[in-house]
Amino acid sequence: MKVIAAAFAMVASTGAVSATPGVTYYPAPALQGRPAPFSSAVRVGDVMYLSGQIGLAPDGKLPATFEGQAKQTMDNVGAALKARGLGWGDVFKCTVMIADMKNWPAFNAVYVPYFKPGRLPARSALGANGLALGAELELECLAYAGARRR
Repeated sequence: MKVIAAAFAMVASTGAVSATPGVTYYPAPALQGRPAPFSSAVRVGDVMYLSGQIGLAPDGKLPATFEGQAKQTMDNVGAALKARGLGWGDVFKCTVMIADMKNWPAFNAVYVPYFKPGRLPARSALGANGLALGAELELECLAYAGARRR
């Protein structure tokens, strides 16, 4: 009973909702004063699926430069990982959506230092038109959130 009570307390403190055994939904914060139409993350078993992040700064604005958006995007992913008790070393797959592929080298220059040498995640990339809020970049990641982190 103590384990069940602790689990309910953890879910209540994080706002997470578990509607299906083994699946936990983490609500996203409001967007522009309205409830977000997605979860910020969903854990299924040992895998944490993070929703795509853009370079939205804490003031609600996108940095003016691509490099600024790339750094803020990475920081936003890092914060989402940390909020779930995870870190960059737990990330095993990323999908990059970039508005202009000419910025690919600039993105790589920002992205690579977040990971330990030799521990880069598997990755897919695609050129995308019309990212949310006019962003130049979006990044979604999958992370291992094994039993040690339940």
